Amino acid sequence: MQILRNNSRPYHLGPFPLEALPRDDAPLEIEARRPPRATAADAPPQGVLGEALRGYRELFAGFAAQPHAPRAAPLPDDLERRVVDIKGACYFMNASQAGICRIPQSAWLQGVERDAHEFAIVLLLEHGRLPDDEPLSAAWIRPAVAEAADTRLAEISTVIARHVRQMGFAARADVAGHRKLDAERLAVLAGLALRRDGGLVNPFVDAFSLAAVSTDYALAPDRPLAQAALGARGLRYWWGINGARSGRERRRRAARASYASAYPMETVKRVARPTTLILDDEVPRVPKRAAFFERALKGDLGEKAQRERARFATKHPLSRAMVAGIRGMVPMQDGALNTAADTSRYADAAQNAKAIKALSYFLGADLTGICEVPRYAWFSHKDDGTPIEPYHRYAVVMLIDQEFDTMEGASGDDWISGAQSMRGYIRGAAIAGAMGEMLRRLGFSARAQTNADSDVLQIPLILWAGLGELSRIGELVLNPFVGPRFKSVVLTTDLPLAVDRPIDFGLQYFCSHCLKCARECPCDAIPFGGKVMFNGYETWKPDVERCTRYRVTNPHGSACGRCMKTCPINKVVDADGPLLTRAASWLGVNALWAKPLMVPIATWFDDWIGNGKRNPAKKWWFDHEVIDNVTVEPRGVNRRDIDPARRVDRAQQKIAIYPAGVMPPPDARGPVPVDRKAALAAAAQLETPAQARARVQRKG
Repeated sequence: MQILRNNSRPYHLGPFPLEALPRDDAPLEIEARRPPRATAADAPPQGVLGEALRGYRELFAGFAAQPHAPRAAPLPDDLERRVVDIKGACYFMNASQAGICRIPQSAWLQGVERDAHEFAIVLLLEHGRLPDDEPLSAAWIRPAVAEAADTRLAEISTVIARHVRQMGFAARADVAGHRKLDAERLAVLAGLALRRDGGLVNPFVDAFSLAAVSTDYALAPDRPLAQAALGARGLRYWWGINGARSGRERRRRAARASYASAYPMETVKRVARPTTLILDDEVPRVPKRAAFFERALKGDLGEKAQRERARFATKHPLSRAMVAGIRGMVPMQDGALNTAADTSRYADAAQNAKAIKALSYFLGADLTGICEVPRYAWFSHKDDGTPIEPYHRYAVVMLIDQEFDTMEGASGDDWISGAQSMRGYIRGAAIAGAMGEMLRRLGFSARAQTNADSDVLQIPLILWAGLGELSRIGELVLNPFVGPRFKSVVLTTDLPLAVDRPIDFGLQYFCSHCLKCARECPCDAIPFGGKVMFNGYETWKPDVERCTRYRVTNPHGSACGRCMKTCPINKVVDADGPLLTRAASWLGVNALWAKPLMVPIATWFDDWIGNGKRNPAKKWWFDHEVIDNVTVEPRGVNRRDIDPARRVDRAQQKIAIYPAGVMPPPDARGPVPVDRKAALAAAAQLETPAQARARVQRKG
C-alpha cells in the first residue's frame, strides 16, 4: 500500500532477479576447454544513426585502457563487499545485468596481447525497443539497434574501468571494435547467459549486447547458470521476484507508444503559458559569466570556493570516472552540415516531433518535450565574453532520471551526490550529441546543449516544453512523475517540429503549502516565504550564493541534492510502485480541485512514513574522496535524515538576491567579488507577482 515492493532489495542485485536462478559449475570446465576464438573484424556502421553513434562509441573506446592511480584506495578484504560496489556502479550506469568471473586463458582472443588481469566484470545490455508504431524513427533506428547498444556499453564499461583505475588497480574496458576477450564465453562464466543452438540466450532478455572490463582488482566470482534457469519467466516473475522489476511493469512500458515516455504525461493538463508569471519583454538575456558556479570558478566567492569549484562534483572516484567522457564530447556537440541532403521528406512537423521523441526514448532519455526557444533562453555571451546570436528555432528538451534507488540510499549531500549529477550529464550529452550529428547528416542544423557547454538556459525550456512547473526549490523544475530527480539536456535545431504546451498539475499550490525542501536544506538557501519577481519572472528565489558555497565546499560529501532527495514528489509511479503513491499521483494530476484537501494530508503523510530518510538496502558505494589523484578515506560523511520537528522563524531567514543589474561583465577575466550586503538589500526591493501584474495592467 505505501512501501515500494523493492524497498528491502539490495541495490547491487539489479533490476532482474538473477539471484533466484539455479546455478551449475559444469560450464566452468567446458568453457575453459573451448579453443580461443579468432579476432573478428569491426563491421562498418549501418544507416545515418549508426554512423552518428559510431563516433561516440570510438570516443568512449579511447578511454578503455589508461594508467591507474599511484596508490590503492582503502578497500575491504571482503571480496563480496567489493562486488556490491562494482555491481552497484554497473546498475547505476544502467547496465541491464552484471556478473563477475575469472578469465581463463582460452577467453583471450587469438593473437592479442594479453593483460595480467585475472577477473572480468561482464555487462549485458538489453537492446532498445524498435518503434514499429512510428515509421520515420523506425527507419532511422532499425539498422542501428546493435550499434546503439554497443555505444552505450562503451560508455558504461569505460566508466567502470576508470572507476577501478581511480581506486588504484589496472583495468581495461573490452568493447565492440576493440575486443581482446571472448565476451560470449565470459557471459556464460559470469552467469549471464547459456549456450543454445550456436548462440547465447538469457533467461529474461531476448536481444542483448555484451561488454566486459578486465582487471587485476580481486572480486568474488558468480557461478554459471544451470539450464533450468531458462524457465524463469513464470508467474513469480510476472509479480516481481524478490522485489526485482516485475514482468507487469515491463509489459506496461512495452505497451506505451514509442514516442511516449514511460510516464502518462498525456494525462497532465496543458495550458497556454507556464503556471508562473513570465514578463517576456522584461526578462534579460544573461551571460554565462553570471552563473554562480562560473562565478565561483572565477574567484568571485573567494579562494576556497574557487579552489574547490574545480573538483566539488568529481571528488568521488565514480564521478571522476565520467569527467573525461563528458569533456571529450564537447567538440562533437556541433559539426559540419550536409548541405547536399534532400530534406523534402521532413516537411511534416508533427511526424518529425513523434520521430524525434521516439528516437530520444530509444537512446535512453526518460522524458522529452519540444518547444520554440524564447529570446531570453539564449545566453547573451559565452564564457569568454563572445556574444551569442540565437541560431535555432526549436529545442528538444530531454530529462535524464537521476535514479530513485540510489537516491534512497543517500542523504542527498553525501559522497554519491556528484556522481548522480555526472551520470545525468554524460548520458544526456551522448544522447543529444548523437541525435544532433544524425540531424546534421540529414541536412538540418542542430547542436547539443549540454552541462559542459550550453548556449541556452535550460530551465525556461523545460517549462515551455511541458515537462514541469517551477518549484519552491526555485532554480529547479518539478515533473509530476519524477519530481526534481533529473538532469536536463537540450538539442536545438531547425528541423520543423510540432511543439508541446506547458503543463499545470497544481504544483504552485502544493509548493506554497509544503516547506519540506526549505526545512531540510543544509544551508538554509531555500526560502520559507512567498514568491517574488526576479529578472522578469515569478519564483521562490533561493539564496544561490549560499547554495553554491555549500555545494562546492561541502567537506563531507560531493555537491548536494538534498532538496531533490527530500521532496515529496520524488517518487516512483509505475506498476511496481506503492498503491497509495499511484493513487495520490493520479489525484494530483487529475483532481486539481482537491488540492486544498489533499496537500496537507500528503505532506504530513510523507513525513509520517519517513520519505526522505536513508534506506541502507540501497547504499552500495564506498565513501571515498579523491585527493591529488589518490582515493582516500574522506574526513567525514553526511548522514542526514529528515527532521519534521524543525521550525524556522521566517522573519529571521535572510535571502540574498543578485539581479541582472549587479551581474559581472560578460568578459570579466578576474574576480568580481559579490556584495552580499547589497544583495540582501536588493531582496527587500523585489516586487511580488501581484504587484507585477498590477503594474503591467496599468502599463507601468
